[in-house]
This record gives sequence, structure tokens and C-alpha cells, in this order.
Amino acid sequence: TVLIECIAGLHKLDQGSVHLEGRDVTGLAPELRNVAYVPQDYVLFPHLDVAGNVGFGLRMARWPRARADDRVHAMLDLVGLAGYGRRRVQSLSGGEQQRVALARGLAPGPRVLMLDEPLGALDAALRTGLLDEVPRILHAAGATTGYVTHEQEEALAVADRVAVMRSGRIVQAGRPADLVERPADAFVAGFLRLGALLPVTGRTAAGAVTPLGRLPVRVAGRVESSVILVRPEAVRLSPGPGLVAVRARAVAVHAGAFGARLRLSLEGAGGGRFEAHCLLAPGRSAPPGRLLRVWLDPRLLRSLPTR
Repeated sequence: TVLIECIAGLHKLDQGSVHLEGRDVTGLAPELRNVAYVPQDYVLFPHLDVAGNVGFGLRMARWPRARADDRVHAMLDLVGLAGYGRRRVQSLSGGEQQRVALARGLAPGPRVLMLDEPLGALDAALRTGLLDEVPRILHAAGATTGYVTHEQEEALAVADRVAVMRSGRIVQAGRPADLVERPADAFVAGFLRLGALLPVTGRTAAGAVTPLGRLPVRVAGRVESSVILVRPEAVRLSPGPGLVAVRARAVAVHAGAFGARLRLSLEGAGGGRFEAHCLLAPGRSAPPGRLLRVWLDPRLLRSLPTR
């Protein structure tokens, strides 16, 4: 939130600068940057109808009335609210209010649009519906967008590029597929919930020593600052070619909320308890509390630094 407020000019920088299209705008007032900011709680004007809210920025910029009206109608059509212009904002659902806020931000044609957790105030059903709509709306509008969210799946679904921040610094940025397939370190993998992270307790010529046994995985970096990422697709409940048996007591914990995923509690032979997920084959079930045998596919395991 602080980062996008700095870009929009709403928060003063302690150091550094903001450049838009190669131009240093650090000293410019917010209204001179042509950056639209949509806060998490929408901040719609209750005394104005939907059209009045969407057209507010156009009136401030002194657009001609007819041109502004055309732009308002176009924006409402873009966000799926055609015909809503005369409705009171208090009568709208949370998802509809978010669409109005989005239309208001896009109406003046900003160079950059900043969205602060735009779906954060919505329930799960509304958020899922808008998750499909928001990328379509933003691509159709053609506005470069900064999108802040704490929901990992939301970021990966919406963005062309994702930046993961830790303590105010970007630790990895790239296409969603890059971060998922090649996380830079254990923090990124853990934050994106890519799988279980096993500490490395030793190294041999054959690979890594872990609380779940010896795994044929090359350890990158120092042993004491390395972990093994165990993705759900690497966990199997039956033996197969190239798989490695896990030295652990595995108990099925829960399956329902994860659909095709089963949550496991693994207690390593050398101590330590770890939570992992695996993908259930069609028609396969594992009631909570059932003891299971587990195998890992070493080709899908990855050594990561903890930094």
C-alpha cells in the first residue's frame, strides 16, 4: 500500500525517486501525475449516483459535458454496469460498488492505475467472480496497473508480472509462471504456498539428508541455510519407478476443503512434524486419521536457500 501511494504521490518518499515513462515525477503533486488510485474501501460518494461517481474526475478535469457523459457510459459498459448510471451507490452489492470504483479510476484515462487490494472487502463468491472480470477490464482499458494484494492466488491469476515483497524490498519479480516454477528462495516458496519446506540436516554424495530421510536432491548452497521444497505433485501414495520412500509416519488430516488435494501430517523418523499436500487420483479417498505410506518423486523436488 505504501509503495503504490508513493507512486501516486499520496505518500512522501524517504529516499529514492519515482519515474513514469522515463520522466522523474517525484516532485509532482498527485493531480499532475495522471495516476489513478483506487483504495480498498472504494470511497464512493453516497450523495452521487453511479454516473456521478464515475464522472467525478472528469468534472474536476473540466471535460465538456457531452464528452464526459459518453465516457461515463463507455466505462459503465466496460465494467458490466450498463444502465446503472442513475442508481444510488448504497443500493449496489459489494461487487458492483467495486466495479463503480474501477470505472471511476479508469474514466480520466490515467497512464497508471493503482489498485489497493481491490477484492479484499468481498466475500469468496464475489471475489471469485470478479477475479475473472478484472483482468479483462484492465486489458480492455489498456492502463498499466499496479495491483496490491495479500492473496497469492489472486496475484498469480490477475498479473502479467508479480513482485513479492518482504520488509519493504522486492525479493523476486517476474511472470507468475516463473515465480511458481522457479522461486528464488524459501520465503517466496512459503509465501506463495508452493509446498512443504523441509530443512536440510546434512549432505552426502547422493544428495540431501532431511528429517524424512535421504533424498537424491542436489543441495544448493550451505546445508544450514537450505531447505527442500516438496510440491504437492511430488507426493505419491503408491510406489512407482524412480520414487523414493519417505521415512515418516504419515496421517491423512483433511481432504474436503482442498478438493483433489489431501493434506498430510508427516512425522519424520528423525523428529519434526511437517504438513504437506498431495494430489488424489480420481476416485481415491483417504479419511482423516488414516495412516498412509508416502513416496516422493525426486525429479519434482527443489533445493532452495533460506537467505
